[in-house]
Amino acid sequence: MAASSPAIAQAAGSPRRDLRDLTIDELEQAVAAAGERSYRARQVAHWLHQKDAESIDAMRDLPAPLRAYLREHLTLALPAAVRVSRSDDGTRKLLLRLAGGDEIETVIIPAGGRTTLCMSSQAGCAMGCEFCATARMGLHRNLTAAEMLGQIPAARRELGPGEALTNFVFMGMGEPLANYSALIRTLTIMTSAWGMGISPRRITVSTVGLVPMMERLLAEIPVNLAVSLHATTNPLRDRLAPINRRYPLERLLDACRRLPLKRRSRITFEYVMLAGVNDSPADARRLAKLLGPLRAKVNLIFFNPFEGTALRTSPRQSVEAFQAILRKGNLTATIRESRGQDIAAACGQLYAEDHPGA
Repeated sequence: MAASSPAIAQAAGSPRRDLRDLTIDELEQAVAAAGERSYRARQVAHWLHQKDAESIDAMRDLPAPLRAYLREHLTLALPAAVRVSRSDDGTRKLLLRLAGGDEIETVIIPAGGRTTLCMSSQAGCAMGCEFCATARMGLHRNLTAAEMLGQIPAARRELGPGEALTNFVFMGMGEPLANYSALIRTLTIMTSAWGMGISPRRITVSTVGLVPMMERLLAEIPVNLAVSLHATTNPLRDRLAPINRRYPLERLLDACRRLPLKRRSRITFEYVMLAGVNDSPADARRLAKLLGPLRAKVNLIFFNPFEGTALRTSPRQSVEAFQAILRKGNLTATIRESRGQDIAAACGQLYAEDHPGA
C-alpha cells in the first residue's frame, strides 16, 4: 500500500495541490509515497516545466500505477483562456480563468528582438495606485505558484512559428512582494535546472515599494528588480501610490541603496508620465537628484488611460524633455513605447471590459 506524503497532505475539505506547485523535493516525496524511485520526480518535472503537460495521463513514460497515484492525490490544471486580444503591433493579451473561477491577465509583448511575458501574481490588487486599472478591482486573492507558472504554458499556446518567450516580468495584476512565499516558490521553479531553467537575469519583479521584502528577495534569488516610483515628493506619491504612507520615499530609497545588487546590476525605476501631475521639468530635476546616488536606470512610461480616470497621458514632447533632463543629470533614462493600446493592454483593462461595474 502506498505511503502518504507531506507534499500531498491536505486538510479535510481543502482542494488537492496542483503538481506544478511542487518543488523537486516535494515531487520526490510524492513519487516515493507511490512506491517509485526518486528519479521519477525529475521525469514529472520535465513533463510539467519543459513539455507543458496539460494532464497527468499525458506523461506517457511514467508507470501507470504512478500516474494513477498522482491523479488520486494531486491535480494538474492550466488556466483557460477566456479571451485573447491581438494588437496590430504583435502584443497579445490573455484573460485567463483559474480553476476556482477568478480571472487574471497575462500579456505577450514582442519588442526589440525579445518576447516578454508580463505575468500576474494576484487576482486583483490591494495597493490602490491611482494610475492602475487593476486597483479598481480590489484584491480577490493571492495566486498559487502553480497559477503563476500556468501563465507560461497558457501564453506559449498563443505563440506563432519561430516565437519563444525570452523574458518574464511580474508586472501584471497584483503586487508580487505581497504574495512573497508563492512568488519565491514560483521563481525557484522557473530558475532551477530541474524546472524551467530560466536565467534569473531574464526575470524582473516589479514592486510598488514593499521595503522589508525587497532586500530579502534579492538575497534569495538574484532577479532584476523594478520599483514603481511615479513621484518625486511624498505628498504626490501618497496620492498616486498609497503604500508611500507606510514606506515614504526616504525609507524606500535608503532601502534601494542597501540592496545586494550583483556587479553591473542596476535597479529600474518605473515612472508613469501623467500630464500636469508629475511631468514638469522640476519633477525631472528632483528625480535626477533623488536617484543620482543610486545604481539606477529610469523607464519613462506612457500612461494608458482607462474608463473613469481623470488622469491624462503626457504629450510626447513633455516625455522627451523629461528624459533629456534626466540624461543631463547622468541617469540612464529610456522611454517605454506604448504597446497594445488598441487592445486595452494596460493592466486590468481587459478584465474591466469583461466585468463592467466590477
